[in-house]
Order: sequence, then structure tokens, then C-alpha cells
Amino acid sequence: MVSSEHSYNHRFVSGAPVPWQPGKAVCVGRNFADHAAELNNAVPDQALLFLKPASAMVAFTNPLRLASRFGCTQYETEMTLLIGKRLSCCKEKEASTAIAGLGIGLDLTLRELQSDLKAKGYPWERAKAFDGSCVLSSFIAVNDGIDLQNIRVRLWRNGRLAQDGNTELMLFPVLSLLQDISRSFTLMPGDVVMTGTPKGVGELHEGDKLVAELGTLVSAEATVVFENA
Repeated sequence: MVSSEHSYNHRFVSGAPVPWQPGKAVCVGRNFADHAAELNNAVPDQALLFLKPASAMVAFTNPLRLASRFGCTQYETEMTLLIGKRLSCCKEKEASTAIAGLGIGLDLTLRELQSDLKAKGYPWERAKAFDGSCVLSSFIAVNDGIDLQNIRVRLWRNGRLAQDGNTELMLFPVLSLLQDISRSFTLMPGDVVMTGTPKGVGELHEGDKLVAELGTLVSAEATVVFENA
């Protein structure tokens, strides 16, 4: 059963404990032009930001248990950043040293509801920040040899490649994003940034087998199970 008690905690791939409690997730919409195009959305001239609370976070583990009460749910595969230092109106160097880990995640979306809310001029939270909507893998520690703007983001669904992008195609690169975000939302240790998805988003179904990869750095796999809350 999907529990109403939130028990998610960040994890490192190495098994080392993450010393911070999960905070908020700051998500970036339309950061890949091909994804904006597939949904007939305009490409933004400034990063489009929205939030998910800690209560939305679940581990990308097998099985991936989602609440059936939300109905049609779409996946968006994204590189995720684990924040390890406080960032407020930061410079690029501060941003680079604040990334404690990299992971792969799913920004789950209730697309029909989102479209309806957008048409009415209402906020998106019901379609983007619901329980279980922020699916996070374990994180790998960042080192100087990792080029943040040259990492492949892929998702296989039932053995077929559904999403295949590269962070070099981001409209707003990672360090610029962190600088921009920190001017509006102070980032704290334990926060997560979801950096946007390439094209190929689609609806999840009961029994879907998912394999998500962030280059050769991190991978996660799960079978989707919808349960009554």
C-alpha cells in the first residue's frame, strides 16, 4: 500500500550516508527545446521554475509504487542535483562547489490536469507536486572530472529507448541555473534540483519496466505498480 507516512531519505550510490534531510525540489520546465516542441510549448527566455515538496519525493527502486488515485501519469526523465551547501544569490564558483551529488530522476506529471490548469491561468502544483511525483535515484558524489554539460540522459521503457538526450542541449546550463535559482529560492543542503527533460515523455502503465541512466554514472530501474491509497 502507498503509505501516508513519508519515509524517503537521500542515498549515495557508495552506501555512504547523506548527512542532510530531504528538502524541497526545484524543477526546471522546458529546459530542452525538443521537449518544449513535442508539447507545443514556447521555448522560454528565462528558466521556468516550479517546486515539489519533500513529501513528493520517493526512491527510484523496484517496485516503483505510485498512487492510482491520481490517474494518468506521465514520466519526464531528468538529471538531478543534490545540493550540499547553502546558496543564495551565488556566483558560479559557489554553485559548482555546492553540488554534492548527481542522480537520475523522474518528474512525474498529471498532463491533462496540468493543461487544464494552464488554460485557466491557475498554478500547476496539483499536476506537478503531488505525493510520489519526484522519483529520485541514489546520488554519485561529484568530482572535477565530470563535465556537467556532456552527460547522456536516457530512459528505456519495456526494453525500448523512450528518451535519449544530452545535458549539452540544455537551454540553461547547470551552473547558470543554480545562480538563477538562488536569486529566487535559497537552496539548502538536502534540496534537489531537477534540470529538465528531453523529448520522449509519455504515460506510465501498470507493469511498465523502466531503466533510467545518467551516462555511466548512475542508473536506476523499476517496475511500475499503481496502488490504492
